[in-house]
Amino acid sequence: MSNPTAPTAGWERVGDRYYRKVQLYEGVFDQDLELENYVIVGAPYGGALGALYRDEEKLQAYRGTQSKASIDIYSCAGHLVRRINWDKGLIRGLGWSEDEKLLVITKDGTVRCYYDLQGDFTQFSLGHGAEAHGVTACRFWNSGFVALLSNNHLIAVSQYVEPRPKLLATPPEDLVHSWSIIPPAYTLSRSVEVLLSIGQTIYVIDSHESEDRMLSNGPFKHVNISPNGLYVTLYTEDSKVWVITSDFQNKIGEYESKVKTIPKDLQWCGNDSVVLAWEDEVHMIGPNGTVIKYYYDGWVHLLADVDGVRLMTNDVCEFLQKVPGSTEEVFKLGSTSPSSVLLDALDHLEKKSPKADENIQMIRSSLPDAVAACVEAAGQEFDAHWQKQLLKAASFGKSVLDLYSSDDFVDMCETIRVLNAVREYRIGLPISFDQYRYLTPERLVQRLVNRREYLLAIRLSEYLRLPTNKIYVHWASQKVRHSTADEDAICKTVVHRLHNKQGISFEAIARSAYDEGRSHLATQLLDHETRAGKQVPLLLAMEEDVIALDKAIESGDTDLVIFVLLHLKKKLPLASFFRVLNNRPVATALVEASAQSQDKELLKDLYYQDDRRLDGANLLFSEALAQTAPQTKTDKLKLASKLLADSKDLTATLNQKMYVEAQQLIRIQDLLDRDLDPPRYTGLSLNETLTRLVRSGYSKRAGKIQADFRVPDKTWWWIRLRALVAKRDWGEIEEISKQRKSAIGWEPFFNEVLSAGNTKVAALFVPKCAGLTPKERSDMLIKCGLVAKAGEELVKAKDLEGLEALRGKASGAVIADIDRMIAGLRPRR
Repeated sequence: MSNPTAPTAGWERVGDRYYRKVQLYEGVFDQDLELENYVIVGAPYGGALGALYRDEEKLQAYRGTQSKASIDIYSCAGHLVRRINWDKGLIRGLGWSEDEKLLVITKDGTVRCYYDLQGDFTQFSLGHGAEAHGVTACRFWNSGFVALLSNNHLIAVSQYVEPRPKLLATPPEDLVHSWSIIPPAYTLSRSVEVLLSIGQTIYVIDSHESEDRMLSNGPFKHVNISPNGLYVTLYTEDSKVWVITSDFQNKIGEYESKVKTIPKDLQWCGNDSVVLAWEDEVHMIGPNGTVIKYYYDGWVHLLADVDGVRLMTNDVCEFLQKVPGSTEEVFKLGSTSPSSVLLDALDHLEKKSPKADENIQMIRSSLPDAVAACVEAAGQEFDAHWQKQLLKAASFGKSVLDLYSSDDFVDMCETIRVLNAVREYRIGLPISFDQYRYLTPERLVQRLVNRREYLLAIRLSEYLRLPTNKIYVHWASQKVRHSTADEDAICKTVVHRLHNKQGISFEAIARSAYDEGRSHLATQLLDHETRAGKQVPLLLAMEEDVIALDKAIESGDTDLVIFVLLHLKKKLPLASFFRVLNNRPVATALVEASAQSQDKELLKDLYYQDDRRLDGANLLFSEALAQTAPQTKTDKLKLASKLLADSKDLTATLNQKMYVEAQQLIRIQDLLDRDLDPPRYTGLSLNETLTRLVRSGYSKRAGKIQADFRVPDKTWWWIRLRALVAKRDWGEIEEISKQRKSAIGWEPFFNEVLSAGNTKVAALFVPKCAGLTPKERSDMLIKCGLVAKAGEELVKAKDLEGLEALRGKASGAVIADIDRMIAGLRPRR
């Protein structure tokens, strides 16, 4: 077994700080792949992928057989993830978003966003003159980019979900030597700012203005912003590197490279140093102008990240970064920090030396800090051996402590296992601990899913207690899109694998199948979707209208059923729409209820289609009632009557008769309106018409209408009585009292007149109430104030008790009359 590499083997001292270069992978690309002919960009937060595309301005042959241009997506270990054939024009911008979307911008301003590493993309255009003037270059930040046009105009895109390209302020039209951007998160305006090297100075352009920073040492061949947005690096034409604050107020440092050729690239390494790259030479400029130089056998590409920079060649992928503070504290030569002593104590413990205890006692008071530093340093290490040693040291230290929370230790152990799993050569995600914290575990799992590393993604999710449903859905979606097996077999496989899995959206899987033209498979998969609200929209998109309607009805969600019905009504001819409603009473009822208030014509068509003549006639009748013009009312009623003309149903026959009578009444009312003075009669019911005629003094006309419409006598007498009482026509009522018979009896006359306050006329009807007892007639006379006559009625009935009770209600001379009546009924002695 070989001895482990010393943890400080790749360290270099730069001023008062240390930097290290860690070899991540070797044998990355084939030796015949000429990297100088390619542009390489890396995704942020781990830069898990390098995207390579043929530099179209160099007519170099590649492998002799490749004739078509392509965008190749690799892992940092050199594993080809995807090759995207390209024939859409000259590429002027290539970059990544923080969620690993690949952005490709062509010369004519077309933007493609490849969102899953599998060739799927969305597309939009920059506009604002990009097609006319052409894009010359692009600069990217985590969630957007800025495109530079040939006329120096700048177009910014701040998001990719709903992109809205925005034209920035207009800069000078002189030659742009170099340029860079300050992301919105680091500007006071919270919008992107662009730094343009034009002439001898730098212009700062935002959405509102173009400002000259009044520099005089240009032109600047490179401009770059530090990851935290606080500093700007400028490379002058005379080979000097300036580091200034991003507000251009203070100069932090200056370095002269003494290299006559302009570097091919300039990037920040974290926020403390700058890296220059020529073809096979790299200079890292640290604080105070201290320099480290690295030499390679082939072309070097720089891929900057938040905490360092990756160096890519055909042979190796290396990571250059400032040594983390906890790592320097533990491993620096001669260090006497508690964490370094604790690691040394572990070494003595493994050798069974008593000096281990001496070391522990030496740092007893600082032991919690030492444990924390070892845990932190373990996360910063790429070498598994030193990860274990540091964790062992931390475990040894915490075992001595009486009180110590192991949460940080356990979390770090989990994190290290995750990092080691994804750094493995086959996966090729060389993510550092700090990058992992920026990226978050959820987005790391998503990166694995995008690479179709489903097993590892599931295991990491279960290990980190993250949901796995999206992983299974992505696997199934890719399965239905790319599998060459029979569709029934694919469906069976997918359903079997996803059985009992929580949170699975079969709708998303079915949509993927449908997008691939596999409609039958999509329909089969939708049968396993438990949420009708997810099933129905896709079924409608697939033109499975009948199935969508049945699913909506089964769900019991009336809103969903109405949604489907509205879709079908817009799409289908009316006859076809009604055929779909057949044998679906729920759908028919909803259409009917909706049409009642919104679409009466549709309701008529529905009744006609279903041969529901009575319902159709009733609808016409209700429309007739709503009309104001008599002729229009009559026409509606004629149509309603015609609908029921041939019906043998008793209800329909009665309704038809009613419609005919309604037409007759309308004609009569129209005639009355023309012949008589106001008020108007149109719109009244038959009873209301008769009442108004009687009250207006047209009792004969009312009687004729009563006879024409065969209004029952009882109804007619009630109408007449109430109309006369309301009119206070007591003379007419007295005339009626002289008649021998009444169809409603005489008690209603007494009650109605008495309630109107006329006791005199009311009393005329008491003697005519022959069907009542004397006691009842007596009570009626008492209500009219005729106590004496009430006593006479009681005398006829020989009701002595009633008379005695009546005496208490009498007054004045009436009392003597009542006494005489009482005396006449009492037996003589």
